[in-house]
Amino acid sequence: MTAPALVDFDEVVERFDPMLGLEVHVELNTNTKMFCGCPTTFGAEPNTQVCPTCLGLPGSLPVVNRTAVESAIRIGLALNCEIAPWGRFARKNYFYPDMPKNFQTSQYDEPIAVNGYLDVLLDDGTTVRVEIERAHMEEDTGKSLHVGGATGRIHGAEYSLLDYNRAGVPLIEIVTKMIPGTRERAPEVARAYVTALRDLLRALGVSDVRMDQGSMRCDVNLSLSPRDSGILGTRSETKNVNSLRSVERAVRYEMTRQAGVLLAGEPVVQETRHFEEAGGSTRAGRRKETAEDYRYFPEPDLVPIAPPAEWVEELRGTLPEPPWERRRRLQAEWSLTDEELRDLVNAGALDLIEATVAAGAPAGEARSWWVAYLAQQANSRGVELAGLEITPAQVARVIALVASGSLNNKLARQVVDGVLAGEGSPDDVVAARGLAVVSDEGALVAAVDEALAAQPDVAEKIRGGKVQAAGAIVGAVMKATKGQADAKRVRELIIERVGA
Repeated sequence: MTAPALVDFDEVVERFDPMLGLEVHVELNTNTKMFCGCPTTFGAEPNTQVCPTCLGLPGSLPVVNRTAVESAIRIGLALNCEIAPWGRFARKNYFYPDMPKNFQTSQYDEPIAVNGYLDVLLDDGTTVRVEIERAHMEEDTGKSLHVGGATGRIHGAEYSLLDYNRAGVPLIEIVTKMIPGTRERAPEVARAYVTALRDLLRALGVSDVRMDQGSMRCDVNLSLSPRDSGILGTRSETKNVNSLRSVERAVRYEMTRQAGVLLAGEPVVQETRHFEEAGGSTRAGRRKETAEDYRYFPEPDLVPIAPPAEWVEELRGTLPEPPWERRRRLQAEWSLTDEELRDLVNAGALDLIEATVAAGAPAGEARSWWVAYLAQQANSRGVELAGLEITPAQVARVIALVASGSLNNKLARQVVDGVLAGEGSPDDVVAARGLAVVSDEGALVAAVDEALAAQPDVAEKIRGGKVQAAGAIVGAVMKATKGQADAKRVRELIIERVGA
């Protein structure tokens, strides 16, 4: 059967109300897995980080990771949730090749955190409150690699490989309530929510939230109902969307697809769908199960989780300043416009600049280094700013050397290049490369006199009042000293020596 045509987005908004819900899975950055002592290092050789427990072998028994529980509580608190005084794990039964136990240990009707919210700021300054239904603990599955075929999916593949390293890694699933009233802004709201959640989790230090590596994944639930009808439509669930841009595109596409189905007189199928990055479309997966299909029952091998109220309050005291409040504070302290702040955030420079300022550098100079020269170096290397082999403290040291007159800007860039090349600290690079500014007054005077003698016509112009002509002499002195002279002091000496 031919799929119904997509409907123009503006027409969708005129005729339908979207109902949006988001489920975000977050891998915690614990050293070991949720129920065993296996390491969680990303990118290890396949099937080298497994044991009888995470493989579900007979006779093995799980033990809850305390740090994972602590992280779950801190996430719940940061999302303004109620922390359950008592809860337990359940077995979620379904077959899939990357589930070595053939069930997933999760929380079902007794999650660790419930009834929260996150206020999300849209680009035009509008605030949307996204209500959180629950945040619960579970374990991740393994990873399937489908070889052959055009899509990388199981359909059309020649064979599949399974890597169980990820099986058992601690996960937090954060589930929103339905977000009503978003209408034409539904795609924007979805992206803004996942962005704000990512920023919050990064600030908490509980996950690296690398969507490109799968440590943060979003499932988009969407349904349409006739405009202002109040009727809840049948939803689709687009699974494992792995970028902020893709979250927005997935919502937009599903709105136009479902509208086409409904206007063609056909029912929307309750199913999971896969997002296709190349075309920005979704593709049908499997029919969506209900809770009954999973046959939940309490996990008999794990004791209930009962965090003492005193511990919860102690963890509340460890919560950092919310990222959006921190951004407003820094914007005021650094006198940034909204556009400048947004550019720093988008470039991934805000944390680096703040750390450089904390290490003693003026905010303006720290900002200039990170968004100019260091951003160029990151771009040429194909890495994020934070991936450069230089620390904020080292950048602050370079700035201090310039401020003290030990380096000029040209030499400072060479020092940074040396640090990026692994040659040591800024001071090590200065010493090894001999990059300190020439501070010997006698040597500078000699270099100035030599340059003036070589260009007597320029010296005469300066003597006659054309001070701007001194630039040629400054350039000659800088060349003679291999850029290691203080250009300002050189200019002063030129004026003195010609008697202008």
